Order: sequence, then C-alpha cells, then structure tokens
Amino acid sequence: MKSRFLFPHKYKLLGWFLFIGGFALGIVLLFNDYEYPQWEMNVFPLLGEKDVFSLSPLKWKKNNVSDEIASILLIVGGILVSFSKTKDEDEYISKIRMESLIWATYINYIILIFAVFFVFDLTFLNIMIFNMFTILFFFIIRFHYVLYKSKNVFEDE
Repeated sequence: MKSRFLFPHKYKLLGWFLFIGGFALGIVLLFNDYEYPQWEMNVFPLLGEKDVFSLSPLKWKKNNVSDEIASILLIVGGILVSFSKTKDEDEYISKIRMESLIWATYINYIILIFAVFFVFDLTFLNIMIFNMFTILFFFIIRFHYVLYKSKNVFEDE
C-alpha cells in the first residue's frame, strides 16, 4: 500500500528535535512567569482582544512571541514525528498508525468532554490550550509503544 500523505523518514529526526525543543520551551513558559524581553516583536492581530466578533484595530502591536514559538515547534515537530514514514513502512505499520490515530482521537475527546463537565473558568482555558497538542502527544506515545511491542514479538519468534 502506497502511503501518499506521509513525510519521508528523514524528517522524523528533525521532528523529534523540534518537538522536544517546543516541549521544553513550553514547560519553561508554563512554570515560569518570566517574559523574555528579547522575544517581543510587532505582530498583526486579525481578531480583536475583547471577543471573536470585535474588530481588530488593524494595526501592528507589540507581543511576546515565546508562547507562539513553543506552539509552532510542538505542532510542526509533532506532525513530523507522527507522520514521517518508518524505515520499514508496510501495511502492518500503516494499520498501527491508523489505529493509533483513532485511539488518540477518542482519548483526546473523552478527556475534553470530561473537562467540559467538571473544569471551569481559567483552568478550562488552560485545558483547551493543552488540548491543541494532546492528540499528537497521545498518538506519538501509542504509535511508538505499539511499534516497540510488535518489534519485540517479532524478535522473540
């Protein structure tokens, strides 16, 4: 089976580098209130700050982009790690990949539904921020765990 939408295997290492860098930066930003002054730059907001429907002033404004950089590193790295071919990509690995993606989607939305019912206020906003990354995180963990388990079974036979 030809996997048309997967990246070549050579991007997987770059993906791990970006993903781990973004994860480390995100952890530092999460537990440290320090704002990196050298990371402040002009940005062009498309939406207003009050609500989604308020018009933005359509002018540049200063913003610290450290959290945007961490987010982009996590998302791009996670996509490259998740959707780069393995060295020996075949139909069995494609099946593991598809099942892991379905599993990650279910787990991600079960947790989100739980949060909708039992988490409120600013804590819910934090859950929504984490939710941008958790589907990739759950997929990476499950996919590589199942790959590891299946390789051990094949080596034992």
